[in-house]
Amino acid sequence: MATPDWEEIRLDIDPNVNPDLVGSVTDLVRLFPPASFDAIWCSHVMEHLYAHEVHPTFLQFREVLKPGGFALVMSPDLEAVAEHVLAHGLASIAYMSPSGPIRPLDMIYGHSKAIEEGRHYMAHKTGFTSDRLGNLLLGAGFPAVSVRSENFEICALALMSGADSAAIQRELDACGFDFREKVG
Repeated sequence: MATPDWEEIRLDIDPNVNPDLVGSVTDLVRLFPPASFDAIWCSHVMEHLYAHEVHPTFLQFREVLKPGGFALVMSPDLEAVAEHVLAHGLASIAYMSPSGPIRPLDMIYGHSKAIEEGRHYMAHKTGFTSDRLGNLLLGAGFPAVSVRSENFEICALALMSGADSAAIQRELDACGFDFREKVG
């Protein structure tokens, strides 16, 4: 989505990653006026919240999105992680990332190395399957949600009621995001 048509505003709880704004995704309505954004790109954030914080945060997504907007939410796929654990064990390396080897323990509980270095906010406090993530977005009032899962990651596309799904899908296709499974 890195085109001249898009302006990126990065929000992060960690000031060391140099976000535009330091803060929590749970505070969106305090940080931004209603209908501020065309899109929300939420990559590996929601699993760091407590389970009871997820629904209110998705409600805030809807409040700060424009009527034709959408949210793209990515998180570890605990169903795929569980299958990997059964086949290869909890401590096996699932894949290599720029941060080093990733094991099922990292996907379930948070990146071990980051937590060991004192970044306790990297701990995971909840988790998702495709069904759970999709249903939570639907339950927060998004009228259309599509979900895909591959390579230990769930990616959900949640559309606002005025969203042009075909135009959004064309933009996402150009970025390599394919949504064919529909939750609701």
